[in-house]
Amino acid sequence: MPCYRPIECLFNPKSIAVIGASTREHTVGRDIPENLINGGYTGKLYLVNPKAESILGQPCYKTLSAIPGEVDMIVVIVNSAIVAKVMEEAGQKGVKSAIIITAGFKEVGAEGKALQDEVMAIAEKYDIRIMGPNCLGVINTDKAHMMNASFAPGGMPEKGNIAFISQSGALGAAILDYAKGQNIGFSKFVSMGNKADVTENEILMYLQDDPETDVILLYVEQLSDGQKFIDICREITSDPKKSKPIIAIKSGRTAQGAKAASSHTGSLAGSDEVYNAIFAQSGVIRVDNMDEMFDYALAFSRAPLPKGNRVAIVTNAGGPGIMATDACIVSGLQLATISDEIKNDLRPKLPPTASLANPIDVIGDALADRYEVALKAVMNDDNVDGVICILTPQSTTQELETAKVIVDLGRNAKKPLLSSFIGMVKTAEAVRYLESHGMAHYRFPEGASRSLTKMVDFVKWGERPRTEFKKFQVDKKAAMEVIMKAKAEGRTYLPEVEAFEVFKAYGFPVIKYSLCPDRETAISVADRIGFPVVMKIASPDIVHKVDVGGVKLNLQNKEDVGQAWDVMMEKVKEVQPDAKIWGVNIQEMLPKGGKEVILGVNRDAQFGPLMMFGLGGTYVEVFKDVTFRLAPIRELGAKRMIESIKSYKLLRGYRGEPASDVESISDTLLRLSQLVTDIEEIAELDINPLIVYPEGKGCRVADGRILIKLK
Repeated sequence: MPCYRPIECLFNPKSIAVIGASTREHTVGRDIPENLINGGYTGKLYLVNPKAESILGQPCYKTLSAIPGEVDMIVVIVNSAIVAKVMEEAGQKGVKSAIIITAGFKEVGAEGKALQDEVMAIAEKYDIRIMGPNCLGVINTDKAHMMNASFAPGGMPEKGNIAFISQSGALGAAILDYAKGQNIGFSKFVSMGNKADVTENEILMYLQDDPETDVILLYVEQLSDGQKFIDICREITSDPKKSKPIIAIKSGRTAQGAKAASSHTGSLAGSDEVYNAIFAQSGVIRVDNMDEMFDYALAFSRAPLPKGNRVAIVTNAGGPGIMATDACIVSGLQLATISDEIKNDLRPKLPPTASLANPIDVIGDALADRYEVALKAVMNDDNVDGVICILTPQSTTQELETAKVIVDLGRNAKKPLLSSFIGMVKTAEAVRYLESHGMAHYRFPEGASRSLTKMVDFVKWGERPRTEFKKFQVDKKAAMEVIMKAKAEGRTYLPEVEAFEVFKAYGFPVIKYSLCPDRETAISVADRIGFPVVMKIASPDIVHKVDVGGVKLNLQNKEDVGQAWDVMMEKVKEVQPDAKIWGVNIQEMLPKGGKEVILGVNRDAQFGPLMMFGLGGTYVEVFKDVTFRLAPIRELGAKRMIESIKSYKLLRGYRGEPASDVESISDTLLRLSQLVTDIEEIAELDINPLIVYPEGKGCRVADGRILIKLK
């Protein structure tokens, strides 16, 4: 795990000085002292304002240095131009941490970045931890360290077991207001702002050991270090003693103005794919919107984790029961089989018209006692891992009494009990009761179904087998010689013959091939390899060989090879007359019966090599049935990459076809992971296609290309 300087001083300071406190109402300088006082902060609070005698009944000091006692943390609200001066004064005072609310730094351009760099240099000199700048603040609802050091409206949020980390202060303020209206409490709230010092990685590490936090929510615009994020989150979400779900929303999903790339991988791998890979490898639950985020957060924070995916539905209306069933099945849940023993127990207690199958329909005139009978039965059924209770308001329905039944049954239950009281007016009081008593409630059954599915997925993630990074015996020196030769010649593109040399050095199953500089050599090599053969143009200037007539398949004899040479050279000179021609690459013609897949890499400027796997051949950009992971990947990661594409069924054997040698694909992915981790010069790479044969018969690299960085 990475080693960071402690940040506890940002969450539990014994003394706080607000630099820039104001006498004017409805200003940030007034709101923050007011939130600290009204929020129950019990430490020593100092207000700094050179022109005021007191604010909110608190005496003011002209400068930070004038404060007589020690100051653990400062909250800075002054103009950005004098923040550096304040930080120097704070360093000399012995301040341990600072929340810089002030904007006007890196987010506004080069001048602001220079100011931010100056502030950070001072902070590093005095070992001061900084949250921000340009942030909303930090909130801690722990009774032992109550602190609302923010200018969020609405005062102190309710205490809860959810921590929220936000890169956007404005969004954070809106979320706090929304949560208060939904009776959702927080353990911690952190607005990171520009992340000049403290990042999400350090906050996550702090929250991992926070006894007040059970669920972590994250709004991020850009991660600071993807590999460290993966390591930290894997530990948090996989801790056998106390795993904590992390639910994240990433803005900026569409990559506007993405640069064109020469490889399939480069053209398909956008910013969003990088984050999908990071979240998938770290066990983080990615959501598309805030509704999903809080739906899942409610389930994780208010219900125990299920042991499996078998769900029972109890409803007083057939239609919503069917809707919930559809949502469960689509989400990957399984309708539990209600045992005969439970049915026999229920039969005399429910009306003859009630359905004892799953969903259990207690009929529209059901009172609270009928719900209690059905819910008790399924909650005690060993065949059931989770329960969804649906209520639609009828003229006889006892909404509040039924809500009380759910609270009584769910309070100490060992399996999740999620509810959905459909409606708005007649169900309002009951919903408030459910929410205020810590139950997970959803406006519609689909939300409950999706949330239960995420809980099941999280359990599966924690129970997954643990694998390590596999290391192969390779010839890195041979691979580097090929790459350094190209760099010396000022070339960024390694044609197929050079790419094959690199692949061979790392043990890839490359087909038989040979570079032939002239017509006679091509004929001779083809005869030696054995017919039929394939001929491909070899040129450092031609990336897409098919587009220039540079590929000839199924050449059956010497005459075919000679004729193909003549036609290919004429066509290439016509289409791309300035291209440097090395000759042709003569390859063995692989036997039929294999399936084409693609492996690739695109080195992300921030996070490193992003690996791709998917359906190969010429269809990759049409169907885009691909998945991504950041290298290096573990053995299980390679397996998950293969299993996550939509066409995986084709590889496992479909309608009588033999299953493909998936193990050989996994081996090739792991070798690729090691290659691009070892050699940073590789910018982009394609193996397309990799021909995969039936189980036990391996796979073969039939084509490939590599793009390298010159610097």
